[in-house]
Amino acid sequence: MRWIDFLHLALRSVTAHRMRSGLTLGGIAVGIAAVILLTSIGEGLHRFVLQEFGQFGTNVIEINPGRQGPRGGPPGLPSTARDLTLDDVAALARLPHVRHVTGNVSGNAEVRANGRVRRTMVLGVGPDMQAVYAMRVRVGQFLPPDDSDSPRAFVVLGPKLKRELFDAGNALGERVQIGDERYRVIGIMEEKGQFLGIDLDDTAFIPTARGLALFNRDGLMEIGLDYEENVPAARVVELVKGSLTARHGREDFTIRTQEDMLATLSNILGILTAAVGALGGISLLVGGVGIVTIMTIAVSERTNEIGLLVALGARRRTILGLFLGEAVVLAAAGGAVGLAIGAGLAHLLGLMVPALPVSTPWSFVVAAELLAVSIGLAAGVLPARRAARLDPVEALRAE
Repeated sequence: MRWIDFLHLALRSVTAHRMRSGLTLGGIAVGIAAVILLTSIGEGLHRFVLQEFGQFGTNVIEINPGRQGPRGGPPGLPSTARDLTLDDVAALARLPHVRHVTGNVSGNAEVRANGRVRRTMVLGVGPDMQAVYAMRVRVGQFLPPDDSDSPRAFVVLGPKLKRELFDAGNALGERVQIGDERYRVIGIMEEKGQFLGIDLDDTAFIPTARGLALFNRDGLMEIGLDYEENVPAARVVELVKGSLTARHGREDFTIRTQEDMLATLSNILGILTAAVGALGGISLLVGGVGIVTIMTIAVSERTNEIGLLVALGARRRTILGLFLGEAVVLAAAGGAVGLAIGAGLAHLLGLMVPALPVSTPWSFVVAAELLAVSIGLAAGVLPARRAARLDPVEALRAE
């Protein structure tokens, strides 16, 4: 029998029982739509986070105090490890291929100005911080390269913090009190938005040494640096490791490259996307059960037809192919409907909630349709084998 005849008979069988076929097709469609919608949200979130993370540059290395143990765990926890210091920052700045270095410390503090008070994030950073993390000053200038041990009391405000304290007025040259010290505003940063829950626009940037004094810390929370283009990250890591190990006497720090952080984050988000898609795939199991049920009923209802086909010379594999084809047609049609619904809902959701990143991964679209066809094949095997094994004489006698 030609494949076109197989398809014709399968379509005729499906359309002969529209209600039953429609319900089965709907089960597959709902499962596929759920997979596409959920994976679209997961993929959109994946791309959004990676884009946000990557906006701070790609040639960045971060060093934290404390060595991460073999079983993992965050570095920088209280330990006997030697603190990272401003002298370490100066030593790293002299290394080959290193362009900019900043020593960072952060915490929350009250910022007072213009008769207003706002408790917000205060970052103690070096003058190269904006170059390391690809940030820009909109008005004025960033912190100047003063003596690292006794820098002048200058502050650069994030745009949101500036608006909260000074409204639309000019803040340059104004005095701001942070803790017990008064700082002069010398710059306003460009809009940067939030990053991993931290609103960089609602932040005050002060010199590192003053940040250490403000938060009563002896050592830095981290050192960030960027290196020259086209230089392997591993080479710079070895230079950094050698310099700090020589200064500290042992490797009591943790080095992370931007590539490592992006790869780890990408893996985590990829697993999350797949897990979310798998949750939607549970609905496909319901659709598969529906196909098994409807095909089993079809075999019982068409016993006479099967007996007649066998009596006329149809081979067992032809009967098997007919019923498998019917199951595949149901699953494929349901998958196509589900793809259209899922992609449409994802697009509509993106339009209704612009803040929610939605991106339909076409690899998942193809995989979902192939999965639907596979479910049709798997669900149709037992009923199709039962039909192929029917005795033609007994089948013709059946009512």
